[in-house]
Amino acid sequence: MPAQAGRWGRFSEHQARQLQRQVQAKEERIVELEMENAVLHLRLAQCRGMTGEAGSAAAGLCPRCLEQDPPRRSTPPAAPQLHRRVQKLKQDIKALRASSLAAFRACWEHLQDGLSAVEAAVQGAQLCHQALLAWQSKVGQLERSLQEADARYQLEKQKRRVLHNRLVELKGNIRVHCRIRPLLPFDKEFGDPASQDRVYGPEESQQVVFGDVCPLLTSLIDGYNVCIMAYGQTGCGKSYTMLGPHSKEERIPPWGPHSDLGIMPRAAAELFRLIAENPSRRLQVDLSIVEVYNNNIFDLLAKARGMAASGCRREALTTKDARREVPLLTREPVHSAEDFVALAARSLRLRAELATLVHARSSRSHLIITATLTRGPAAGGSPADQQAERPPLEGRPASGSRGGASCGRAPAGSPGAQQPKEQVHAKLQLVDLAGSECAGVSGVTGSALRETSFINRSLAALADVLGALSERRGHIPYRNSQLTHFLQDVLGGDAKLLVMLCVSPCRKHVAETLRCLGFGARARQVQRGQASGGSPAPRKPR
Repeated sequence: MPAQAGRWGRFSEHQARQLQRQVQAKEERIVELEMENAVLHLRLAQCRGMTGEAGSAAAGLCPRCLEQDPPRRSTPPAAPQLHRRVQKLKQDIKALRASSLAAFRACWEHLQDGLSAVEAAVQGAQLCHQALLAWQSKVGQLERSLQEADARYQLEKQKRRVLHNRLVELKGNIRVHCRIRPLLPFDKEFGDPASQDRVYGPEESQQVVFGDVCPLLTSLIDGYNVCIMAYGQTGCGKSYTMLGPHSKEERIPPWGPHSDLGIMPRAAAELFRLIAENPSRRLQVDLSIVEVYNNNIFDLLAKARGMAASGCRREALTTKDARREVPLLTREPVHSAEDFVALAARSLRLRAELATLVHARSSRSHLIITATLTRGPAAGGSPADQQAERPPLEGRPASGSRGGASCGRAPAGSPGAQQPKEQVHAKLQLVDLAGSECAGVSGVTGSALRETSFINRSLAALADVLGALSERRGHIPYRNSQLTHFLQDVLGGDAKLLVMLCVSPCRKHVAETLRCLGFGARARQVQRGQASGGSPAPRKPR
């Protein structure tokens, strides 16, 4: 409405200037006509003077001529010539008077038209001014209504965030779900009967599983760190649950209610849908992908660019303010779910895998996909919006590592380069853990046996961290493993953690299934809202 009031003001000023120019032109025309009238009067006076002089001269000459030389009838008299001249002058005077009168009438009519136009313009300007005042009053009312509506919106927005977080906390900041994979051909060959356990049964679709994950992405947009983790025995469907069926395509397959898309591509699509709902937040998404192999962190994005494996090794560090950082870790911006999936697909090809007796494509490392939501210095929105969208947790280690595209820091403007003065909003971590396994069952030897040892030790370290959190110990052993050190931000505190337990339906795997369920029970005992790793206790959203 201020823009409309401005247009009314500019229109009134333009019309007033136009009327002033018209009045000025009329006045100049009047001055010209007055000058012409004065010239005509001067010429008339001159003609009258000449006529008088001629008459006087004629009157004086007549007696003298009669005295000196009596008139003769044969000589033409001079009086007729003078009479004709006088008549001609009278006609000129009459014509001059008529033209002057016509010019005066035209000038007068022109002046009257100008005055009428000025009067109409003044009346129009007054009406425009009254309309402008009315519009300004209406604009003021609308601005007040908008401010009241915005205040109510911010209040309802805060209430929605608080209620959503309470709902999530009622379900548990740390949740444990269990999914039973269906029987596979090699299971039927041994004739093992399936158990009758049911949480997510074998017939449950990927869409049903993601339905329980989806609310956590709303918490992510609200500023909470979120982690979704798949845990279980080798060959029980963890990678299928998290990533979907194995595919070499770097794109999202056709979407549908019966699609086999895993949690990762579905979460990417939902994340960008939520971001698009409120563009004023100006949230940006940066992606980093690592694997924890033999208790070493390897940067898969750097490795995908052809860097040697030794140059892609990273290490999780804890800063003085109890924040976890991974120096030189590559972070690349993504602008759509398609970019997200394509970047993840290129990196997944480099993940360590090995064929074992249990699984033909056994993952030998823990895969961690981290989506960091940031707001740059040019974030839009009103101050109230920026205050409302500020990450609600003080003291939580939400700042992800920032690094270049290689071992050195990337130059400004290049992919993965650190953005100046960026504000970390929240982080989403999608974790596909390597499967726990028994060496006697998997049949691994040599270096593969060493890999199994590291996998089991890191999973045990993860269980120890969850146990320490559930018992509220003063010291949480995050640094016992690179896996738990890297996941420190999302274990405990107000972070939202969903553990998806994937188990086999076969009785021959019942020991591993019970061990997996025991891990889930341990994770479920972690109390929400407690401090983690000596960092300051986070506060609730205002």
